[in-house]
Amino acid sequence: MIEINNISKSFGDQKVLNNITTTFEKGKTNLIIGQSGSGKTVLMKCCIGLFDIDEGHIDFDKRNFSAFSEKKKRNIRKEMGVLFQGGALFDSFTVEENVMFPLNMFTKMSLEEKRDRVNKMLSRVNLNNANNKLPSELSGGMIKRVAIARAISLRPKYLFCDEPNSGLDPKTAEVIDALISELTEEFEMTTVVNTHDMNSVLQIGQKISYIYKGNLWWEGSNKEIMKTENKELNDFVFSTELTRRLKLKL
Repeated sequence: MIEINNISKSFGDQKVLNNITTTFEKGKTNLIIGQSGSGKTVLMKCCIGLFDIDEGHIDFDKRNFSAFSEKKKRNIRKEMGVLFQGGALFDSFTVEENVMFPLNMFTKMSLEEKRDRVNKMLSRVNLNNANNKLPSELSGGMIKRVAIARAISLRPKYLFCDEPNSGLDPKTAEVIDALISELTEEFEMTTVVNTHDMNSVLQIGQKISYIYKGNLWWEGSNKEIMKTENKELNDFVFSTELTRRLKLKL
């Protein structure tokens, strides 16, 4: 479980996050949604520790991450998996080398143990025998699956996904959503997904936090979001023809 306690973050005179308190629950896909510039990406980066917060604290299973030294933060980062927007694979690394990268950085496993772990992770994302391929030889969906295999290679307690469906066609995006949801349940991770994809919200949004102008404006599930009377959230959710049609069916 990740607990966000009254956190605020400013850049110069601009306040980007304003006194946000929420909880990301273990074993669930916790989605952060909001318009561009709302603060959702900053919130995720604060959770990971890429940005220091100005006020409040962030707890990982009752451990105050915000107050830790860099050495102690590193220990918690070993428990995190991160799926970056676009995949962020190393172009000159093979698939195997990309997935092995966190193992090289954070473990003392033997080469044989690391290769065994890599093969298990690649099998889990349906990429058997792709070890020696380069990112340039992969499709967009395959790149995301390699990135997921890398993110879970340390068998993390916490998984952070930044716009996991960015640049993917709808069918491939559904595959990635399903994979994230399955892995969350399988490994009992606390998964946090930053997205503006309403298909993802409706398919895997077990806990949804809507950020509006730096404020936590609404929380609920994918079932509740379709019936909300929150004006700003409705304007955001039902801005597409697909979701307008879904609303009419309810």
